[in-house]
Amino acid sequence: MGKKSRVKTQKSGTGATAVVSPKEMMNLISELLQKCSSSAPSPGKEWEEYVQIRALVEKIRKKQKGVSVVFDGSREEYFAELMAWAAECGASCDGFEIANFADEGYGLKATRDIKAEELFLWIPRKMLMTVESAKGSVLGPLYSQDRILQAMGNVTLALHLLCERADPASPWLPYIKTLPGDYDTPLYFEEEEVRHLLATQAIQDVLSQYKNTARQYAYFYKVIHVEYCVCLPVCACLFHMSRLYGPGRECFETHPNASKLPLKDAFTFDDYRWAVSSVMTRQNQIPTEDGSRVTLALIPLWDMCNHTNGLITTGYNLEDDRCECVALQDYKENEQIYIFYGTRSNAEFVIHNGFFFEDNAHDRVKIKLGVSKSERLYAMKAEVLARAGIPASSIFALHCSEPPISAQLLAFLRVFCMTEEELKDYLVGDHAINKIFTLGNTEFPVSWENEIKLWTFLETRATLLLKTYKTTSEEDRSILQKPDLSLHSRMAIKLRLAEKEILERAVASGRTKRQHFQKQLEEGAPLPLYEESDIALLENADAKLPIILRKLDEEGEQADTELDPSRAETVLEPTETPLLNGQSKNVNGTHEEKKGSASAKEKGEHQEEPSAQRTEGASKDKGE
Repeated sequence: MGKKSRVKTQKSGTGATAVVSPKEMMNLISELLQKCSSSAPSPGKEWEEYVQIRALVEKIRKKQKGVSVVFDGSREEYFAELMAWAAECGASCDGFEIANFADEGYGLKATRDIKAEELFLWIPRKMLMTVESAKGSVLGPLYSQDRILQAMGNVTLALHLLCERADPASPWLPYIKTLPGDYDTPLYFEEEEVRHLLATQAIQDVLSQYKNTARQYAYFYKVIHVEYCVCLPVCACLFHMSRLYGPGRECFETHPNASKLPLKDAFTFDDYRWAVSSVMTRQNQIPTEDGSRVTLALIPLWDMCNHTNGLITTGYNLEDDRCECVALQDYKENEQIYIFYGTRSNAEFVIHNGFFFEDNAHDRVKIKLGVSKSERLYAMKAEVLARAGIPASSIFALHCSEPPISAQLLAFLRVFCMTEEELKDYLVGDHAINKIFTLGNTEFPVSWENEIKLWTFLETRATLLLKTYKTTSEEDRSILQKPDLSLHSRMAIKLRLAEKEILERAVASGRTKRQHFQKQLEEGAPLPLYEESDIALLENADAKLPIILRKLDEEGEQADTELDPSRAETVLEPTETPLLNGQSKNVNGTHEEKKGSASAKEKGEHQEEPSAQRTEGASKDKGE
């Protein structure tokens, strides 16, 4: 069994700096809060803002050096204690053990043969750290008054984790002591390592994640250590953060609930970054006890599983009130047991899980496309798209597989490239309503000319996106050969290269398709006959196009991106925190109380306003 130890606050140590006055620290915290709460930087200035915020954070970290909560010994010394605690709580502990798998780190190893779909692991609710358990803990009084905590379950979990870590009597210590001491998420990257991500899809999310985490830390540092405004509701909104601590402090006093938290002596930026990353890499959604809502949770032991391609195999059994996981495949004795974190791109894995998955069958590049409202045929195109249930402006994906586009994107591009006569045919022509269903079906082109136009557009757009990178694929492959490349730099460059490879495949696919349809046109090949009774709705089951009439102004709030290949804009598609064994992002600001099914979500992510996230196994750094 792991060595017994109590949590200790380390107020000095090798390299520790001189004692910093509370006033000096508070000035730095106030400056950080103000910087992070200011309006968004103008386009192109995001990196400059990141560097400025990072410089402030590094000043704070330097002055906090040697002041943190630590455990005696290494995490592996406590694995036996974790297993004993799990058995005590009624979890399954037979058939597997925690083992080290080299590059993948720690994971679960089968100690006997396990059959596919065999229920081999279950974790009762009493073991879980949830937003609900936080409400009943020392954090509860502050939660009841703080709107940020109420709105962002991931932030609540992060502070809950820190409070329990600081409590020697916490029932969750056997779990907390086995968590990694640090992570490989971009929150832990050096500035030069983050620089490798410039021009990638991931960069905006990485910069926002860092800014949100710094803002949250500065805000809660003030709540915990000093004062709040008694003239306003606590945490009225993030907009007021920087204003609450300006000149005129007559209405400020120590927060009565925050002062009782066991964090006043040790609440460093590194502590908060660790907690946010722990939540971001491990959080999942489970049903509340009555099944009426979902809540965020950390699931001990189960979150040791590493990721592989497959299907979601974890759910929540409300009757027995426990998380349950069945085997993804047959496992022989001594083989590693994997779970599927969800259909995440490698950008999502890097940002929210801290690893790059080499064999990611679901990798993709997101592109934002829209029909310009200034276009003469906008109303007609928007109406056809609306009937197909597709907005006139949306985020789509280019996939690593063939074909690189989904049925939904195919339908969008076909409508975008339609002539006025073609649009009329799909609006008022014979079988117009039924023909909407063929838009995403590769077997029924609108016309050969339409196919040539859409594949030419895709080829051109992907080519232009490739030109936004500062290095070529060949240069990235060469850099990856360097033996002295840091782990984080290697991860960033692999992600950068993966994006380029997807775009390169899209270019090649677009060229091949364009040439094929040009040949069809030149040879006068007849268009496939429209068979009303024999139409596959869509090739992709996950992208069906139902007939849904929508108000054309519903997309008014979305940014209009004219489909001009020269305007190559890519963005990450937002996802929601999945139920156990699902997928999601938002570790820094996800609303916890949502209605949902009783399934549990596989390793979730932090919400947009603390920064963290994950899906079945997904949020944990690979091998944690």
